[in-house]
Amino acid sequence: MLEGPSWSARMPFVIALDQGTTSCRAIIFDEAGRVVSIAQKEFRQIFPQSGWVEHDPNEIWSTQAGVITEAMERAGLRAPDIAAAGITNQRETAIVWDRATGRPIGNAIVWQDRRTAGLCDDLRRRGLAGMIRGKTGLEIDAYFSATKIAWMLEHIDGARSLAERGRLAFGTVDSWLAYRLSGAALHITDISNAARTMLFDIHTADWDGELLALFNIPHSLLPEVRSCSEVYGEIAAPSALAGVPLAGMIGDQQAATMGQICTEPGLAKNTYGTGCFLLLNTGDAPRESANRLLTTVAWKRGAETTYALEGSVFVGGAIVQWLRDGLGIIDRSEDIELLAARAADSGGVVLVPALTGLGAPHWDPHARGLIIGLTRGTTAAHLARAALEGIAFQVADVAEAMQSDAGSPLSELRVDGGAASNDLLVQFQADILQVPVVRPRLLETTALGAAYMAGLATGYWPSIDAIRQNWQVDRTFDPRMNGAEAQDLRTRWREAVQRAGGWTLTASHPGTRR
Repeated sequence: MLEGPSWSARMPFVIALDQGTTSCRAIIFDEAGRVVSIAQKEFRQIFPQSGWVEHDPNEIWSTQAGVITEAMERAGLRAPDIAAAGITNQRETAIVWDRATGRPIGNAIVWQDRRTAGLCDDLRRRGLAGMIRGKTGLEIDAYFSATKIAWMLEHIDGARSLAERGRLAFGTVDSWLAYRLSGAALHITDISNAARTMLFDIHTADWDGELLALFNIPHSLLPEVRSCSEVYGEIAAPSALAGVPLAGMIGDQQAATMGQICTEPGLAKNTYGTGCFLLLNTGDAPRESANRLLTTVAWKRGAETTYALEGSVFVGGAIVQWLRDGLGIIDRSEDIELLAARAADSGGVVLVPALTGLGAPHWDPHARGLIIGLTRGTTAAHLARAALEGIAFQVADVAEAMQSDAGSPLSELRVDGGAASNDLLVQFQADILQVPVVRPRLLETTALGAAYMAGLATGYWPSIDAIRQNWQVDRTFDPRMNGAEAQDLRTRWREAVQRAGGWTLTASHPGTRR
């Protein structure tokens, strides 16, 4: 293993490679956690049929490599100026490639994809939910990687044969990027991503043979599991980072938890990205949920593993993208706040953003999006406001379940992600939760968390205490709505969620059935 601390004395910056669901970004930070340079580019979303979501792995790589070079050029930096690089990534998305050629055997199956919902239903009918939850901390759902891998091995020509001969490699997106960055030298993942595959025992911290047999996945496909903060090797490509140590790997929501400095048990954050993800630090032991939240690994540094409870909302900011790209009622995502502000409220409209099913605490892969309460007086502004409120209502459902599991109320919620810049959304979130919502000055907390992991591994930052002072509050949103009104709105929301549930199973809609 490379020795790290000697780099930091002469290399003043750290770069985070933030590979998200809809775009790739590269962000360069200084020691104070300030953004020095940023580059971002969207890539294609592929929808082969209803409920299917795919990405082209080679496009992910070329886009990520391109923004790395762009960010370095914008800052006028060369590789010797960078102390370390860290990866953070969309989790659960599954990629399988040929070890001999380095070519993917097909498109990546994205975490939002629902094609394996039927397989998940079958696993539940077989009574396997308790066993799987006990080992992995996860609910049985198409969200996670295991059923995606199983689908690829069964449905892509020649995949099963190649897998049984040891020719194939599986990875979540962190693995794929590490493989390409290292010039095919590394086939690794970190523990936070491994814990999201439904193949990893979070208690033994290893791939589980019983689960691999259940899904008929050869062990030879799997990457080596490493900690979130260590030097894995040197970057070979792109040339802009050649020789820089790759020293951090962490799933995007865990990275945001670190970036928000939720490093003590009881601290919680919510990220508003394509989906929404609320994580509560539970310390050095996994805590079981009685409310269908996930028990997951937050991160591992050295010999110490930190755990979290997580509630995952599948469609957060993606509903704004749908208003932009699907309905065309806004030209840019950031226009949503101005449009929504034209209405004093949603006009009685409730929008359930279940475009790819419902996540925690409902776990209904067969739910679909619903807009209810339309009248002749409904305007685009009412729809925009209902969409933002739908995001906040989903987060409130998760927060309620999390408070029940924790046995104590939230004192505050720290927020980040692109939509956290939307004052209307964040104020409504505080209103509906009836707790203060705290927004930091820097919203790039996902990338910052990956940078911290890499910088801690190389001695760029000497300790957690050294980075804690970087976190500063931009604004605290206190509740303005009275509690009774908030409860009335949540009751109406729950009624709408019930109507959206199980839609693709409804017998009177045969065109939606599998």
